[in-house]
Amino acid sequence: MKFAVSKQAANWYKKEMDLDNGDYVQYYLQIYGGIPTSHPNYSLGMSIGKTENIGVKDEVEGITFYFNDDNSWLFNECDLSVVVKNGELEFIFTNNED
Repeated sequence: MKFAVSKQAANWYKKEMDLDNGDYVQYYLQIYGGIPTSHPNYSLGMSIGKTENIGVKDEVEGITFYFNDDNSWLFNECDLSVVVKNGELEFIFTNNED
């Protein structure tokens, strides 16, 4: 189980979303479209703020990026890296059995 946000991605969020140190970015799964994982009926959503049940997190450049307990099941099968490529965020899912 691995969830990693690069420093470049954290700084992208800080600049593009006007975030400050101590802020929280929550990712969540929603049934819609598909993400390149073993769960093609899900897409990745995002909101700003904190819930009380953080399941998986990565703290980078003063920002806490996380999935709550209800959505952390994704990491039973996949790892996720959030990076910046060509000035845009990219979400890289890999099978954690590799």
